[in-house]
Amino acid sequence: EATLADMFGISRTPIREALTRLEQDGLVLRTDRGLVVWERSPEEILDIYDVRVLLAGLGARLAAERRTVLDLIRIRTRLETLSQMGLDDLAALMETNRSVLRSIWKASRSKPIEETMDRLSHQITARYPVTTLSVPGRLEETVEEHTNMLRAIEAQDGDAAAAASVHHFTRTRATRLAMWAASQKVDLEGRG
Repeated sequence: EATLADMFGISRTPIREALTRLEQDGLVLRTDRGLVVWERSPEEILDIYDVRVLLAGLGARLAAERRTVLDLIRIRTRLETLSQMGLDDLAALMETNRSVLRSIWKASRSKPIEETMDRLSHQITARYPVTTLSVPGRLEETVEEHTNMLRAIEAQDGDAAAAASVHHFTRTRATRLAMWAASQKVDLEGRG
């Protein structure tokens, strides 16, 4: 803290707050030697997505059971917007995709699911800023997967909603792992 405060000519308080935020966001790790930049890894992706897959399934199940007509309108409207978008503005595309998912979590009426899923989404985007929707064909797959979730939620079929959500996040995890491997020039199956 002191070194950074001197370097930037500011007090230690904003430096401490910034470092705490970086730690909360999973960008730095506190060790015996101080804070170090957290290394990105496929294990980290798996850890984050394991939790996302489980919570997303539960969130979709609860949304199917607890949703209102207004929830359905909100999800459908945001999904229609997503389905009409292209890859020309990835930031807007990513935010619209997030809004579809947030609508589902909101329909679950579970604050812990909403907050945890938002936090996990933030961790992924902070650590791995390139969206999986940039992979050729993934946007179309995502729209189809979200549509399957919406249909199950409309039908109040908790099992189908959970299954569709688990499928979506499992596919997204596979895409994210492939993107990491490509960025590292690593063969995830150990052949290279």
